[in-house]
Amino acid sequence: MDVALGAAVRIRRRTIGISQEALAEQCGVSFQQIQKYENGANRISFSRLVQIARALKCRVVDLMDVLDGPDREMTGDLDLLTRMRTPGAIELLAAYEVMPPEARTSLVGLLRALTAQAETPAKTRVVA
Repeated sequence: MDVALGAAVRIRRRTIGISQEALAEQCGVSFQQIQKYENGANRISFSRLVQIARALKCRVVDLMDVLDGPDREMTGDLDLLTRMRTPGAIELLAAYEVMPPEARTSLVGLLRALTAQAETPAKTRVVA
């Protein structure tokens, strides 16, 4: 749960474009502490969560939603949050959201082709 909550904080922070340093300053902690919260290494107290939510201009429940979704599986949420921690994932998603539908389809096709090529053993790859 600490990892999921930390990931939700990180996603929200990056989505609105606030650095760890700026968030830390608003919450009165070091940026290293924010890193530990985001990685799930340190547990976020409720009072600190309220401070973080205020700094991120959201409700506490918005950050905690990942922990208690009635029609969701926790495993799926954690998998998604783990993927969103991949460097560039949030930027890629933001760019994807503003693309026209045809471009999205083309991009997904290109990514599937690149993924399939990466999974193909080197001996059987055809170089164009």
